[in-house]
Amino acid sequence: MKKWLEYAAISIIISCIVFFLLNAIFPLKVNASYSTMVMSREGDLMKAFLSKDDKWRMKCSVKELPPELLKAFIYKEDRYFYFHPGINPFSMIRAAFNNVVYHKRTSGASTITMQAVRLLEPRQRTINSKIIESFRALQLEMHYSKDEILALYLDLVPYGSNIEGVQAASWLYFGKKPSLLSDAQMVTLVVIPNKPTSLKPGKNNELLVFQRNKWLHHFFDEKLLTQEQLNDALQEPLVMKRQSLPSSAPHLSQMLHLKNNNAPFIKTTISTSLQQQVEQITWNHSQRMKSRNINNAAVLVVNNATREIIAYAGNSDFNDQMHNGQVNGVIAVRSPGSTLKPLVYALAIDKGLITPKTVLNDVPVNFAGYSPENFNKNYNGQITVEKALSYSLNIPAVEVLNTFGVKDFFDALKKCGFNSVSQHEKNLGLSAVLGGCGVTLQELSGLFSAFANNGVYSPVTCLATAHKKDTAHIISDNASFMITEILSQHQRPDLPNNFESSYSVPKIAWKTGTSYGRRDAWSVGYNKNYTVAVWCGNFDGTGIPELTGADIATPLLFEIFNSIDKNSSGKWFTPPPTIDVRYICTATGLPPGELCNDKAMDYFIPNISGQLKCEHLKEVVIDAKEKISYCNDCMPEAGYKKKIYSIYPPDVISYYITNGIPFDNIPEHNPKCQRLLTENNINILSPVNNKEYLLEKGVEDKLLLSSATAADASKIFWYINDKLYRTVQAHEEIFFTPDEGLTRISCADDKGRTKTVMITAKYY
Repeated sequence: MKKWLEYAAISIIISCIVFFLLNAIFPLKVNASYSTMVMSREGDLMKAFLSKDDKWRMKCSVKELPPELLKAFIYKEDRYFYFHPGINPFSMIRAAFNNVVYHKRTSGASTITMQAVRLLEPRQRTINSKIIESFRALQLEMHYSKDEILALYLDLVPYGSNIEGVQAASWLYFGKKPSLLSDAQMVTLVVIPNKPTSLKPGKNNELLVFQRNKWLHHFFDEKLLTQEQLNDALQEPLVMKRQSLPSSAPHLSQMLHLKNNNAPFIKTTISTSLQQQVEQITWNHSQRMKSRNINNAAVLVVNNATREIIAYAGNSDFNDQMHNGQVNGVIAVRSPGSTLKPLVYALAIDKGLITPKTVLNDVPVNFAGYSPENFNKNYNGQITVEKALSYSLNIPAVEVLNTFGVKDFFDALKKCGFNSVSQHEKNLGLSAVLGGCGVTLQELSGLFSAFANNGVYSPVTCLATAHKKDTAHIISDNASFMITEILSQHQRPDLPNNFESSYSVPKIAWKTGTSYGRRDAWSVGYNKNYTVAVWCGNFDGTGIPELTGADIATPLLFEIFNSIDKNSSGKWFTPPPTIDVRYICTATGLPPGELCNDKAMDYFIPNISGQLKCEHLKEVVIDAKEKISYCNDCMPEAGYKKKIYSIYPPDVISYYITNGIPFDNIPEHNPKCQRLLTENNINILSPVNNKEYLLEKGVEDKLLLSSATAADASKIFWYINDKLYRTVQAHEEIFFTPDEGLTRISCADDKGRTKTVMITAKYY
């Protein structure tokens, strides 16, 4: 007996050595290819994609499956699954005995582990195959837990055609996840894998119902079902047909799948209910816009507290192939129109250059050859910052950007992840603030979400597993608050026509934008809870005369806010503790001077906002008829009076005079006075200093001569290369043809003020 025990121990040791040697030589490879499942934050299936071998094979874990389904599979396939090491010796002996006695296979000896191996490595049903499967089963048990092996088996069981696994079968045959299956449906999925061809749903449903009911009774006998469950399951009709899988947020799902095509699961931050609402609203809006030949729209909704994307509509209709429905508008690079203007004004506020009621010039201007125009081709002379932003005027925005420089503007955009701006910065200039650059809807949503978070930027994300990324202070909380107050005002032209009737729309701050050629319409809005970014247009680049951010994109923005945040709590942004208010002169937006009477309150940042007092009013000595003004050197002893006049910048005066806009002008200075006045400079508006002009040969009067001077000037003298060219009335524009090469151009007014520029002319 002792020798037998020794022999047995030696045999076991040798077997173990052989097993581990074979395990090292022939390692187990579990390399099943899974379908990619894109899931919402709640765990709902949004979209799925075929595996690399074109199978619907969806991964699941034991925790995701109903306990009743697991018990049914284990009872039917391998009752001792949790007790054997991968092979069941007793079952193998029983099967061998039956095969010898009956000369045919009457009962199998395959455990669930062995079946999982066979599904991983299909082989012909032979003795050698059974030996290999047994060896692989032992390997599988050595490397994986029982629950992992059971889950692997349930991922691979066949259900006919290219459907494998309980998860895929549940979605494709019943249109629901396994945890929602009824008892009858679960048992149906249990019986199909043994005969996936003959029991394929839709092929022989009578036989499938028979097998289902037979096993329902078996499970009842084993007390896996109650009498009530059995009765309900037997009476349940078999409604089982191949169904379409969910297709929510298809553009996002497709993008994530391409980036993570080996991942069986991609967990997103998308809210199932909000996604459905946004998709439906966007589709409805797009259908209404088709009558105007506007065929595409994209929407992004961001949770401002977490910076998570909770709704993502890449296009209004994914299946609209005629109108590029599969183009993802959220990541498409487009011209932003005026949507970047709030950032320009916010940066200028932080630099102390402006406050909301600072008065800016809105007149024709030339920036080194760049002459922007307002959207409506009109000008206002002078206008406050808050009105310039509310009315989305172009010239004041470019003026402000030119004051502090484009570098700081581009640096802020790069911190906010504007990739196209970062790549093409060296080719961009002042026009970027008017849409002369490329942005995406996702980038804009991140920027405006920063406004909703006290000027702190953090990248928006659509992945639930994304690591928290670094933040960056783009602007101060003071500037953010001031801009938000401006953008939430309702006295503006881009307010939707039906806004007043939509009483439940939550309070929001928003900015619209329309690109050159009316190819892109934008509207981006935010409140404490959400940032919503909207784009409308055509992805084939077709411009539409009716396409504007105010008329096309903003109604969709408000409709979405009304749906996702209707009758919200009313929380709004509060002034930061470092912000304050002060009296300013309404004519300039500066702290009032001694002569200022019209005052208003304005926000400002102590120790940062400018402290220079207003000097727009000047007391002038004039004659009794108000025709002549005097200085101290020529003031008469009698026959004069004093009057207060507004002092306007030369560019504004030039605009007023050229367009016949009346204003109280200072009378002409005493012509008998010998003093040269230099208080106000003269500016040459055109041509631009140090600029090269390419001109066509044979065409006369090529270059414009234009200047801006003080109101007291009556004549302008133009000099070309120090020779008098022409004398004109103040603010009169003329043309001339320069010689090729370097040309010196000077102008002087009748008060002795002069200005000189140098240009280079080339002809072709």
